[in-house]
This record gives sequence, C-alpha cells and structure tokens, in this order.
Amino acid sequence: MDYKNYIWDLGGTLLDNYESSSHAFAATLWQLAERVILHTEAYDALKISTAFAVEKFANDVPGFLEAYKKLEAEVLEKPILFDGAADVLSLLAASGQRNFMISHRNNQVLSILKAAKIEQYFTEVVTSDNGFKRKPAPDSINYLIKKYQLIPSETVMIGDRALDIEAGCTAGIATIFFDAKLTSDKATRHIQSLREIIQD
Repeated sequence: MDYKNYIWDLGGTLLDNYESSSHAFAATLWQLAERVILHTEAYDALKISTAFAVEKFANDVPGFLEAYKKLEAEVLEKPILFDGAADVLSLLAASGQRNFMISHRNNQVLSILKAAKIEQYFTEVVTSDNGFKRKPAPDSINYLIKKYQLIPSETVMIGDRALDIEAGCTAGIATIFFDAKLTSDKATRHIQSLREIIQD
C-alpha cells in the first residue's frame, strides 16, 4: 500500500450505482413523458453527470429531476458495492491508513454508507451539504488536507471520472483512475479492480 490517506469518490468508484440509476432515469422518463431511451444511453450520460443526462433527455419534462431523484433514492436504499470495496476499506483502516470520502451528493450519502455497512471505515465524509464547489474544483480535497494535516505525497484521490483525477492533480496529490475499460493519461495509476490497491 503506497499511501497513508485515501480519498474516495462514491458513485462509480465504491458504489456500483450507475446501473440502478440508469434504470431509475429511464423509468422516470417513461412515467412522466412516455419517452423511451436505451439503458446504455442513460448509463453513459449519467456517467458524465446527472445535469448532462437531464439536459440531453429530459430538459422539457416538468418535475423530472425531482421525480428521478426520489426514485433513485429508493433504489439506493439497497446499495450495491463494487467487488472488493468493503475488503479494501477494511484492510486499509486496519493497517492504520485513513479513508476519506468526497461526494457530490447530499447527506443521503451517510445513509448509503450505513446501509452498505462501510461507514465505520471513514475518518470523514464530505458531501454537497458542506458547501464546497463540486469536483473538479479541489476545494474539498484542500479542506481535508488542511484539517487533518495530510502530507500530499502520502495522499491519493480515487475516482472513476476525469473530474476526480483533475481535482486530485490540482490539489497536488496522487490519483488512481478506476475503470474496467477506459484509461486516464493524467492519473498516477489506472486500476480495473479495487483489489489492485492492496495488491502492491
């Protein structure tokens, strides 16, 4: 294990939410507008951002975002983690490393972590309710670095999107890009399985 401080993204990194979220998105679009989109279309758009997906497929549907978020929240009451997520977090914590999380979601994240039985592995969870600018702005990372006096060379940001990597780079810390297919030229390292983090 190369680092002492691990800053995690949630959706698409620890939480395998894009699958369920895309189904909720498509179901809401059909319910409100009787409009059909492919699951893969919703998945790819949500991978960029919720705002992008709504703008692309439902910007003319009144009340869509609220209805979608409500259905998605119901789905996320039974969160599905990526393979190895709980094991990696547990081993890091047991070995004296610290786990942090930065999510663009609100404090619903805390309920998700509790339902997934991984909340105990985190030193602090930063959500949108903290009021920081969203990634790729480095503000939330800088907050953790300052509050916990983290040494940048011992700290890494782990995420599945370019904005996670950009935020980490801007904050001056290492980055790990997690994706089974895509790669990132800017990331310090690319992994296809979370278990690779503890297999150094």
